Amino acid sequence: MNPDGSLKPDGENNPANQDAAPGAKALPVTPPQPGDLTTAPGDVMKDSDTANFMADVIEASKQVPVIVYFWAEWCGPCKQFGPALKKVVTQAAGLVKVVKINVDENQELAGQMRIQSIPAVYAFKDGQPTDGFTGALPESQIKTFIDKQTGGAKPPLEAALDDAQAALDAGDVTAAGAIFGKIQAQDPANEKALAGMIRVALAAGEHDQAKEMIDSLPPELTAKPDIAAAIAAVELSRQGQDTGEADEYRSRLEKNENDHQARFDLAMAFYGSNQTEAAIDELLDLFSRAPKWDDEAARKQLLKIFDALGAADPLAASGRKRLSSLLFS
Repeated sequence: MNPDGSLKPDGENNPANQDAAPGAKALPVTPPQPGDLTTAPGDVMKDSDTANFMADVIEASKQVPVIVYFWAEWCGPCKQFGPALKKVVTQAAGLVKVVKINVDENQELAGQMRIQSIPAVYAFKDGQPTDGFTGALPESQIKTFIDKQTGGAKPPLEAALDDAQAALDAGDVTAAGAIFGKIQAQDPANEKALAGMIRVALAAGEHDQAKEMIDSLPPELTAKPDIAAAIAAVELSRQGQDTGEADEYRSRLEKNENDHQARFDLAMAFYGSNQTEAAIDELLDLFSRAPKWDDEAARKQLLKIFDALGAADPLAASGRKRLSSLLFS
């Protein structure tokens, strides 16, 4: 960068013509305001030109990283790359911004930047180019590039989801509901927020409310993994509540350890009283004794419990491993 603010034309300072600028570092990012969990697409990508480059890129990059995207109407790869870039930057929710420069309309600027092919991308931070690339990268690589510019900072929406889940895991239903509700208000189709609200209702003992929420969802959302897991949790909880006391089934099993219905009901009684590990143990025991009983009820119920717990849950992981061992023994 020259003292007058113009760009140096030499290739040495042109990160867009390199895979990555030597010595480029991801720098701290000024986050959006706390209440802004989502960012509209129009807020993160704007058209600019040579006359406004100083304000839109140089000065703006002193607040958040600015991605400068060089393109043209005739550029075929740009037609796929542009929307992918917009999607990734929108998901970053204000941690970065994109400025589009049409090379045909801004040939002098493109010449200063030594743009040789498009799409070409520069990253600016604190008024300086820090990184760049040329070519239509796939969405996954665009995300990696953007994450590098933000220093790995989580977008506000993602951070809020983490806070809500942490509150729910800690039993703070009120806080979890407030955060999930705020996210849902700003992003009504957010899968994790919808699933979170269902689990909040379940944790509060509001089974009817949870059921109403599920019934109001369109089919395309109920099939989403997080929501499907929350639905499974509600169904299992209802089934557990409808089951009798554990002592009744223990007594029946003492008289006949091959009373499969009693063992199944004992497992559900355990699940209904939040003894999930004990429920899994009983169902695995039942499956080992009678894998085909009641149309493989033990295996199907185990899978439903694992789905309700989520793939990252240690109980689900160990339970699936134990079930696999029984299946292939």
